[in-house]
Amino acid sequence: MPDSDVFVGIDLGTSGCRAVAIDGDAQVLAQSRRPLPPSRHPGPGMSEQQPEDWWGAVCDSLRELVAQRPGRIRAVSVDATSSTLLLCDHTGRPLTPALMYDDQRALQQAQLIGRYAPTDSPARGPGSALSKMLCLQQGKTGEQAAHALHQADWINGRLCGRYGIADENNVLKLGYDPSTRSWPTWLRELPVRRTLLPRVSAVGTPIGHIPDDIAKQLGLPKQVLLIAGTTDSNAATLAAGARAPGDAVTSLGSTLVLKTYSTQPLTSAKYGISSHRIGDYWLTGGASNTGGAVLRKFFSDEEIVRLSREIDPMRPLGFGYYPLPGIGERFPRSAAQMQPVLEPRPDHPRDFLQGILEGIAAVEAEGYARLAELGAPYPTRVYSSGGGAVNETWRRIRERCLGIPVLRAAHTEAAYGSALLARSGAWASAGNQPQPDP
Repeated sequence: MPDSDVFVGIDLGTSGCRAVAIDGDAQVLAQSRRPLPPSRHPGPGMSEQQPEDWWGAVCDSLRELVAQRPGRIRAVSVDATSSTLLLCDHTGRPLTPALMYDDQRALQQAQLIGRYAPTDSPARGPGSALSKMLCLQQGKTGEQAAHALHQADWINGRLCGRYGIADENNVLKLGYDPSTRSWPTWLRELPVRRTLLPRVSAVGTPIGHIPDDIAKQLGLPKQVLLIAGTTDSNAATLAAGARAPGDAVTSLGSTLVLKTYSTQPLTSAKYGISSHRIGDYWLTGGASNTGGAVLRKFFSDEEIVRLSREIDPMRPLGFGYYPLPGIGERFPRSAAQMQPVLEPRPDHPRDFLQGILEGIAAVEAEGYARLAELGAPYPTRVYSSGGGAVNETWRRIRERCLGIPVLRAAHTEAAYGSALLARSGAWASAGNQPQPDP
């Protein structure tokens, strides 16, 4: 394909929409973003958004991107929040608000699912897409519905004019089995309207072309391919640099999230581990309760920066901390009553900060060891994303604890990861092999 070809990734989060355009060498050519109205909370445990707000943000983001004239756009891929669900009719008209990923109202439905779903199924729990679907399909509105769609599914429907298609990653919490690439038989035990379930496409494969009339509205050229995307967290992992077994990504945010590429799927309800199929590999991981939230209980951002300069990362203090913001841990240890370990407390705040940084690094190492124990390869390199990734002292501490190179992610926007999927999907559709990423 010519060098002028452009590939676009769209990321829909809770607070906004982001779009990124890249060229064939994966270089960023243009970016845009639009805010979204905040979620509504009409009752306890409820969290809703209006799908039309998403579409407005997507349209504005794409038009702004096109106005920057990055080149001829060949393909688009969309990622969005996992387990956000709505019902719509056969034309795509929403019949319900979208229940967001953090909506917890479907308690009764979750209890029913718990009787039949395997213990390791991501479809369990009130926050799952399946629980939300059972909740929404009740009553006359449910009877009128033609499709149960995730956030990314509905946007893809608006873009290509065909509804009822989902990617393999977003349907995980709807009960789909990516190992067999089918809907499991245990769904038959539940009052699931199977006609609402989407057809499933593999991540990175073409869904269809954006029709000329929609393309014209958005300023896009004709025959733009729409490529099946993934969840927002998976797209961010792809953006960070993970490509194949041996690559892993650690997100150093309020919590510590580990994801690694594996040749086989791993699931563990005990440790909260799930796996997403991407190409020939599996993106698997878990999330610890430790992370930046612990640091902020004791230090300001300015203090962390200043004190980090005073730390010798190659001189371990060995306090043996297990830093937690409160009681309980989920991964790499399953310990609901686990207490934080933050003693002994040294006199100097520099040493206390170093002890916490070493403690979080030790949890990270234990996490990757846990994944390896369950069948994933131990990483040969780790990419870092999130706010903590900018701390060079911490990076060197982690590198010492992990015993492997720790690299800062070159790209942190999930939209960039989706743009990579758009590029690889377009190339595969054209029969071309993608070049290695720089």
